[in-house]
Amino acid sequence: MSYETLMFIHLYSVVPSFVLGTLNLILRKGTNLHKTLGRIYMILMLFTAVVTLFMKAHVGPVFLNHFGYIHLFSVLTIYTIPTAYTAIRRGDVKVHKRKMILLYFGAIIIAGGFTFFPGRYLHEVFFG
Repeated sequence: MSYETLMFIHLYSVVPSFVLGTLNLILRKGTNLHKTLGRIYMILMLFTAVVTLFMKAHVGPVFLNHFGYIHLFSVLTIYTIPTAYTAIRRGDVKVHKRKMILLYFGAIIIAGGFTFFPGRYLHEVFFG
């Protein structure tokens, strides 16, 4: 699969993740809506993280001729989601909350911010 195809698949899954994650941070916790949006958010985030592992780094240092520093956010996501889900299943709201906030700000806000750096697709789209 081409890098461009992977990039668009990633964008189509991460944009709704941003919206759902933002809503879940704002909405009342523990409701059926929160739980449903949270499950969809977790699935989308896992999917988008796996997709990014197939995308070769194009900006900055490259390791193993493929991975860049930004791939660390993919690893963070793949680790955090199952552990956050496990935490809430066993009733540990504090751990779940901490992990989900870390995931949102690390994998969406910080990693998303990097996508606007020069040399990246979104930089070209927005700042041409």
